[in-house]
Amino acid sequence: MKKMVAPALLLSIIPKCPGCIAAYIALTTGLGVSFTTAAYLRDALIAICITSLVYWAAKTLSAFRSSAGSRASRTAHGHIH
Repeated sequence: MKKMVAPALLLSIIPKCPGCIAAYIALTTGLGVSFTTAAYLRDALIAICITSLVYWAAKTLSAFRSSAGSRASRTAHGHIH
């Protein structure tokens, strides 16, 4: 669950305006980035965050289903621990 916090937090604070991303990059690194490049970076960050969240959600759901399935089979056969 902790691994999902970083992409969710980053997704929530990504600016909507590519100009703001260009300004943040310029302020933090000193590099100037065009509006178009900033827009592509913003889209890439959003895609990475969403992909990461979907991956971790699918992995968590899969683990939950497999543990629930193994518990159900144990109780069906009378082996409750």
